[in-house]
Amino acid sequence: MYEKRKKPNSMRALILVGGYGTRLRPLTLSRPKPLVEFANKPMLFHQIEALVQINVTEVILAVSYRAEEMEKELCEKAEKLGVTLIFSHESQPLGTAGPLALAREILSSDDSPFFVLNSDIICDFPFKQLLQFHKNHGKEGTIVVTKVEEPSKYGVVVCNDDGKINSFIEKPVEFVSNKINAGMYIFNPSILKRIDLRPMSIEKEVFPAMAKQCQLYAMELEGYWMDVGQPKDFLTGMGMYLDSLKQKTPEKLYNGPGVVGNVLIDSTAIIGKDCRIGPNVTIGPGVTLSDGCCVKRTTILKDAIIKEHSWLEVYYWLEKCCRTLGQNGEYNCTWRGRYCER
Repeated sequence: MYEKRKKPNSMRALILVGGYGTRLRPLTLSRPKPLVEFANKPMLFHQIEALVQINVTEVILAVSYRAEEMEKELCEKAEKLGVTLIFSHESQPLGTAGPLALAREILSSDDSPFFVLNSDIICDFPFKQLLQFHKNHGKEGTIVVTKVEEPSKYGVVVCNDDGKINSFIEKPVEFVSNKINAGMYIFNPSILKRIDLRPMSIEKEVFPAMAKQCQLYAMELEGYWMDVGQPKDFLTGMGMYLDSLKQKTPEKLYNGPGVVGNVLIDSTAIIGKDCRIGPNVTIGPGVTLSDGCCVKRTTILKDAIIKEHSWLEVYYWLEKCCRTLGQNGEYNCTWRGRYCER
């Protein structure tokens, strides 16, 4: 039974975190995907912190995999932000719509609209603008869209100049639009009447019907956007994020000796002498970067040890990983008994 804890005039959000994170391996071998650190904090908290800024006080996490591990680590951090986390456990994978039905009691406990997010996305989250846009058109749902060069990999949105969606096509074979579903939505509770408690795709089974009934609008995202669910895209998204930091809060970037371009280094990391760092490098808490290292376009997760005179370029380096230069001149990496290929 749900005990209502939402404060007056506050909002709710549901984040889809139920996947196994196979696309992001090996980063997800040691921890659930939402706990993988992006720019030195769990990926999920980039979204939660942005939601808190617009008075979201309850966040439902739709989980099915390693939920206890997530609950243990996330709840204390969320409490410090003033947000309550509610874990909605799926006994089987429910797709992108079924989790809304599972959380129906919570999401329909009042008439307030609620946000829904995919957990893999990173951007300048436009929640304030999204809420206002949704209120202005007054329909059942709003999708955030963004323009990409290769839309065939995504759900494509065809809409009018005012944002009213005419059609929603999942991964089209032929070009129809370069505006894609960015994985961020806001809905009125009435959408729950469209969704059954079963494995169900919101993109294929819900959005087309809403568009046909003129109940679905699109708001175009300004600025960068990336689905960071794969290692290559993780690093690309990191570069975009660091560039955004430089434009908005440059004081958060590291500007010590030997730095080129945008670099983010945790205050607990140890940086050796004569290192060359950057561009687009993130170094996590507890990392040791020994003397004479060169690091470019790389993310090094917490507690990793990078030995003297190592060269890292286009890497995502695992936490608690030790990189050594062998006698044969080849680099080896040991991580909890595993070998990590270059």
